[in-house]
Amino acid sequence: MNITASTVSLTVDDVVASRDFLLTHFGYTQVAAADGFASLTRDDAAVDIVLLARGIEVLPPEQRDQRASGLILAFTVTGIADHEERLRKAGAPITMPLREEPWGERLFQVTDPNGIVLQLVEWAEGASM
Repeated sequence: MNITASTVSLTVDDVVASRDFLLTHFGYTQVAAADGFASLTRDDAAVDIVLLARGIEVLPPEQRDQRASGLILAFTVTGIADHEERLRKAGAPITMPLREEPWGERLFQVTDPNGIVLQLVEWAEGASM
C-alpha cells in the first residue's frame, strides 16, 4: 500500500461554522464545496479535512445521523505558547489551557462551534511521542 495523502472526514451539524473556524484559526484553505460539504487543505503536513452535514445522503443510511464526537484532532506544532496566545486573542474557545505533562508534552485544546476538539502539541527536546 502506498498512501499518498490523509484526510479525516467529520460529520457536523453546521459545515459552514466548522469550515470558517478552520479557515480563520488554523490556516486551512477550502478546495471544494457544495451544499452540505466542504473540503479543506493546508500546504504543510496537516491532514486534509472533509466536513459533511449530518443527514447528507452521500453517507450510508447508518452513518447519516452520526456526528463527530469523542475525537481529538491533534496537530504537532512549534511555538505552542504563541499559538495559544494568538487563538485566545482571536476569541477561539480555549477548552483546555496550555499545560506540560511529566513526559515532556506541552499541549492545549480549542473546541470549534460543532464541538470538534482541536489539540495543539509540542514536544520538549529529547521527549518522544
